[in-house]
Parts: sequence; structure tokens; C-alpha cells
Amino acid sequence: MNDSAKQQFVESWGSMGMLWGINRSMARIQALLLATEEPISLDDICADLKISRGNASMSLKELRSWRVIHRVHVPGDRRDFYVAEQNVWTMFFRIAEERKRREFDPAKAAVGAALEATSEADSRVQERLEKMFELLTIIDKLLVHALSDEQRSHSMVQLLVQMLGLQEPGA
Repeated sequence: MNDSAKQQFVESWGSMGMLWGINRSMARIQALLLATEEPISLDDICADLKISRGNASMSLKELRSWRVIHRVHVPGDRRDFYVAEQNVWTMFFRIAEERKRREFDPAKAAVGAALEATSEADSRVQERLEKMFELLTIIDKLLVHALSDEQRSHSMVQLLVQMLGLQEPGA
């Protein structure tokens, strides 16, 4: 990938990350690693993205906690280097796991708590919250099932693609 295309991808991914509620620097670093063949050092990441070491270090730590990048050793060099998760399906699966844990689960818990706090006097509110909680519970069961195993999740997506008559990318 030429430098111009790589830079455009990094900036676009960074902007999209912000829309998804992800730190812009974190998204830009992930994009840089996705668009680069060789492992990249912390210093090179900082220089390429024009960000501070502290910002880069914190973003790398967070990306590693999501398990979408890996720290690797380059023979003959004492620095830490980083690479993106090579399996795109694994990367998206791990992102889905984290998003469920960090966003969906607290939202469902908040609806459940609000439902418990309603009274008979709030019958319309209570009914709305009950329906919302029921829907979230169904979605939660689907997510738990799909995210219990990466291969199962992949199979479920393939089945949906077949059922809907869609074609998988690259197929």
C-alpha cells in the first residue's frame, strides 16, 4: 500500500473509531498496524502518527487488552514491536466480545434496574421497559450463544449469508 493510501486509511479508520466510541488514537494505531506488513515499534508509531509516547503507549495497552494487536519480538532489537491480529474474523470476533461486555451488558442492566424501580402507577412506562428488557434478553441470549465460540460465530454468520442469499466478501 502506498503511503498516501495508508495515511488516508489511518485517518478514515480513526474517524470511524470515534463514531463507534473508540479513542481516535487507538483506532489510528490499529489502522496503521492493519495497513503495515512488518512489526512496528512504539517510536515508529509515534513518529508515523505524530502522537506522544504516552498516548501511543496507553492506546497500545488498550488494543492489547482487546486482543486485536500483539506485542512481538524482533531478533536483534530490544524494543517492543507490534502487529495487528492477522485473522480478520478473529479481530472482529474479539471486538464484538468487548463491545458486548462494555456496552450492551451495562445497557441491559440499566433497563433492568429502571424496570425494577417502576411501580404499578407507571404502567405504560413499566410496559415499555418490560418489552425493551425482553428484547434485550433475547438479543443477549443470541450474543452469548454466538460469542461463546469463535467458530460457532463464524458458522452462524455463514448460515445467515446463505439464508439471505448474500455472498461473503472474497467468496
